[in-house]
Amino acid sequence: MQKIDFVILWVDGNDPVWQKEKAKFSPEKSSDDTAVRYRDWETLRYFFRGVESFAPWVNKIHFVTSGHYPSWLNLNHKKLNFIRHKDFIDQKYLPLFNSNAIELNLPSLKSLSNHFVLFNDDMFLIRPTQPTDFFKNNLPCDSAILSPIIPKGSDGFHKCLANNVAIINNNFQKHLSKKWFSPKYYFDLFRNLALSPWHNFPGFYNPHIPISFDKSLIKKSLALDPIATETTKSSRFRDNNTNISIWLARYYQLITNNFYPRSIKFGQNFEYKKDNSKMYSAIKNQSYSTICLNDVPDDYDFESEKQKTLAAFNSILPEKSAFELSEKISNHRKDN
Repeated sequence: MQKIDFVILWVDGNDPVWQKEKAKFSPEKSSDDTAVRYRDWETLRYFFRGVESFAPWVNKIHFVTSGHYPSWLNLNHKKLNFIRHKDFIDQKYLPLFNSNAIELNLPSLKSLSNHFVLFNDDMFLIRPTQPTDFFKNNLPCDSAILSPIIPKGSDGFHKCLANNVAIINNNFQKHLSKKWFSPKYYFDLFRNLALSPWHNFPGFYNPHIPISFDKSLIKKSLALDPIATETTKSSRFRDNNTNISIWLARYYQLITNNFYPRSIKFGQNFEYKKDNSKMYSAIKNQSYSTICLNDVPDDYDFESEKQKTLAAFNSILPEKSAFELSEKISNHRKDN
């Protein structure tokens, strides 16, 4: 088994230096620059506690930021690799406030192992895992399920998804191997059965949980459309009309059969709303191996839900991890 790294991108939206730099650049009207993308739920420490408790086998955690980091984070932890954008992204693209662009540059990160799992900062491990949950037979574990792209409301993210799928259809003829019909997909298997007669790929189900990637395959997927790749890397802010995302690489892994089928029940994505009781129950009962808590614009009390979220995580991960400094050292760092 090859080494498996974790990667997490993080932004401190309250950092005045970052805010000042961001304010210098005005995103175009088509760009996605909502405040929801940057506000802090203060849950990051539970990502690290989850890794220490539920994935002690991980090789390295690459913590990627513009340069800032939480005052409590132990930068000297032997498994932590603190990475700044300028450490692996060409200066001509910086500064970047676009996660799509940052993620497309990850293959340039030389210290990153070929096998890695990409987390967002709203994704967490909540029960024990094994390396084979993410890579098996040297292949990324994933669920290959077709799903049409269906636009909804004013959210333009479906356009970015369509850009990914267009590149796939422009370069490949649709063929579904037996991996696409695994019983591990449960009722979602019927999606593949219903959509298999279509000549082109209509879209892919995106579970919005940590994704396993083969770095060499990312490079191959981005080479399918160099113009789209360069356009995205050059987008300082997310632009759903013109951007592609690293999910293109995931689709590439799926359609070239470079994956190992994994249960659709491995992880679950929740979106915040007025009643989040099911989400908090899933955390406390450790109902899944991994969970995503997606912050979306809605009519709920942010501060109240934040406290409920922290309480839920604290019920299963109450002890500080070795990635956390003592409160005294953390406060000293914060003051300086």
